[in-house]
Amino acid sequence: MYWNGHDMNGWGWFTMSFGTVLLWALLITVGVLLYRSLHAPSKPQPPASGTAEQLLAERFARGEIDEEQYRRGLAVLRGDGPTLTKH
Repeated sequence: MYWNGHDMNGWGWFTMSFGTVLLWALLITVGVLLYRSLHAPSKPQPPASGTAEQLLAERFARGEIDEEQYRRGLAVLRGDGPTLTKH
């Protein structure tokens, strides 16, 4: 039944040791990836789609832009302010 005479040569020990290390590395990697996927911090949600004026108002409410930028952006959106294209 045993083709190697009941003993392993140097290559047999090497492949068995390498296979064991590879198995443990694979198990640990799967465990770490599974832990990271289950305990990942929640990502911020993208802004809800809405009109450009609503998005501008939300940015102003969050403090991302000041009042001057808000009024200028509102004027551009409504068409009674400076335009972005040059004539």
